[in-house]
Formats: sequence, C-alpha cells, structure tokens
Amino acid sequence: MFGLLKKSLQKTVAAITEIVGTKRDTISKDELEEILVTSDIEYEIVENMLESLPNSINKIALQNSLASVFFSSNTKSAARIYSQKPFVDLIIGVNGAGKTTTIAKLANLAKKDGKSVILGAGDTFRAAAVEQLSIWAQRLGVQAVTSKIGADPSSVAYDTVNSATSKGIDYAVIDTAGRLHTQTNLAEELKKIVRVCEKALPGAPHRKIAIIDATAGSSAINQAKAFDAMIGLDAVIVTKLDGTAKGGAIFSIVRELGLPILYVGVGEKPDDIEPFDTKTFVDEFVGAIFKD
Repeated sequence: MFGLLKKSLQKTVAAITEIVGTKRDTISKDELEEILVTSDIEYEIVENMLESLPNSINKIALQNSLASVFFSSNTKSAARIYSQKPFVDLIIGVNGAGKTTTIAKLANLAKKDGKSVILGAGDTFRAAAVEQLSIWAQRLGVQAVTSKIGADPSSVAYDTVNSATSKGIDYAVIDTAGRLHTQTNLAEELKKIVRVCEKALPGAPHRKIAIIDATAGSSAINQAKAFDAMIGLDAVIVTKLDGTAKGGAIFSIVRELGLPILYVGVGEKPDDIEPFDTKTFVDEFVGAIFKD
C-alpha cells in the first residue's frame, strides 16, 4: 500500500507542474494563488493563506501554511478502530461515490489485521448494491447479512450487529442507501438505522463514515454536510483522488467538515486503500513547486 497516496496525486502534481514550469526556490503570491485555485482549494482558504504569507514564498513557509489548514480546522477525533468488539462502522454516501468498494477494502484491511468481519447490505433499494456486496463477501471470505430488495434497511443493520455480537465477530461494516425519493426520507431512514444499531449494541455505530468522491468537488462536500446534519458524521474516506487534477479539494474537505480523513481509496482492488497522512499529502503538493 505504501505510496498509494503519492500515486493518487499524480494528476494534481502534473497540473501544478504545468503552471509552475521549472521548479524554483521561491514563488510569488500571484503564482501561488493560481496554483491553489486551480487545485480546487476553496477561495476563502486561499485568501487567508495568502494574507499570512510574504510576497516571496519559500518551500517551508508554504508547507507550514498548508499544514495549518489541517491543524486549525477543529477536526474532531474518530473512535479508534477495534476499541470495542464488535466494532461497528456505518458507511454513508451518495450512489457512485464508491461505498461498496470501500466497504470491501475496509473488510480486507481488517482481515489483514487478523480480525473476523461481517458485512451488512443495508442499501436495500438497489439490487446491484446488495449483489456487489455479497460478491465481495464471497471473494474475501467474510460473512454477509442480506435481505430482499425493498426490505427495511434498519432490520439489516440490526441483524448485522446482532450477528457480530452473538458470533464474537470483531468488525461489522454496514452499507446504507445513498439516495431516496426525498432528503427527508433519507434523513429519517439514516436516523432509524443509527437508533437500531444502538439498540442492538450500546455505543454502535462506533463510526459514521462519509465516502467522498474527490472528482465531485464542492458538490461532494455539500453532500457530506447534508449527511452530517442528518446524523452527525465521525470521519471521511476520500475516493477517486487519482481521477482528478483537483487534489486541493482535500483542504476544503477538512476545513468545511472538520472531520478526520481516515483513508484514501484508489482503484477497484481490495488493497487499493491507504491511511491518509497529512505530511505526505502536503509534501507532495509542495514538492511540485519547489526544488528539493
């Protein structure tokens, strides 16, 4: 998995390199503004950053400024995984963001840690989602709880948590629907799922994680904000970062949501996921501009 985050930023780095041309020792504010805006960093963040920087900006100054976005955003901490048994993750996000694939990757990580896993196919509105999750469960050799299409997703969540508890399973990951007929219906459903998980196991779900598609830009952030308003999110996993030159959206995600980014997912394979590391991300971003 090492280097996956760097690989996922290749398009972003290439776009910065195209603006910068030859790497240099310092950069002007005007040049930096173009780079930051082109990379899809929200303009308010760019303005605040530029105000605190000198007219001629060196590598260390920019590294510190970019890193401060992560450390000054009041990002709350997510529960430490496996701190309880079973540990329950509830996965939330719009259709197409990569929820089901991300669930498979999380299950794969848990198995590599020697943990037993059960998956809950809580997106009962889409046959494809249930089928895909069942296929992943078979491939990974883990258990899955499924139901007929249109069934109450909260009952799937309850059965998943209950099965994990009764069978002594370490880790449960539950999928949810990304879209219903109205925002109100979706909110009520998600709230019910959370209540049912708590009923099955006090404290569950231990993390409510939003899957954010990096290629969707500001709309993805707005979607996550809506989910956060519905049930209160605990963390974020960013997908498809390799498919965009706008990797700067990571800064906007952190500032706007105030949530920790747990992982970056790239590709369709179970191993295509890596813990998000602030230093690596900032170093790659800055390294496209300045000489070593």
